[in-house]
Amino acid sequence: MSTTNPNLAALFLNFSRLRLFDRYWPRLKECVAQLTDEQIWWRPNDASNSIGNLILHLNGNVGQWLVASFNKDEDKRNRPAEFAAKEGATVAELIARLGATLDAAAAVLDRLTVDELLAPYEIQGYHVHGLDAVYQVVEHFGLHYGQIVYITKLLTARDLDFYKELKKTGRAPAHHQSPKVSDSGPIYCVRPLMAAAPSPRAEFPADRP
Repeated sequence: MSTTNPNLAALFLNFSRLRLFDRYWPRLKECVAQLTDEQIWWRPNDASNSIGNLILHLNGNVGQWLVASFNKDEDKRNRPAEFAAKEGATVAELIARLGATLDAAAAVLDRLTVDELLAPYEIQGYHVHGLDAVYQVVEHFGLHYGQIVYITKLLTARDLDFYKELKKTGRAPAHHQSPKVSDSGPIYCVRPLMAAAPSPRAEFPADRP
């Protein structure tokens, strides 16, 4: 399959949207809706982060890697401040802030082209391709969303029941399964993307934050 295959690019972007906006984000909101403003800033120890810190961190990462980079906006992120905060914003304020950033990110993902996915960028001092940036955001969001789920369970002692469809057989019913892909591309409707010439492989350290 060509590296410029528009179906492949559309499938990648569609799955990225599904993970960010249909899975991680709704479940994150469901977690914090159960917590008080005091609980949102609880830390188990000084070496760990609160849910408040993690939400600020996700907001900074999505804004920097998806929104500012592809929109060519000024990068105003202050990463140290995301972890230094110990109180201040309420649950509602944190969710509103991250929600606005995710809305902007959704608009970016809806209009990205193959050219942009293959183009080189410098983000946070790292030299990457556009595809790397999208993948990094989805991976990074999933990592910290999982931490938020774990802290929520610690504080509430409740099963959040996010995978109830797997409890009976360990397999998802047909209506929960991901769309299948045929040799000619995904069987659901995706927006075709313009092809572009591949660019040289970018430097992408494994420990990017």
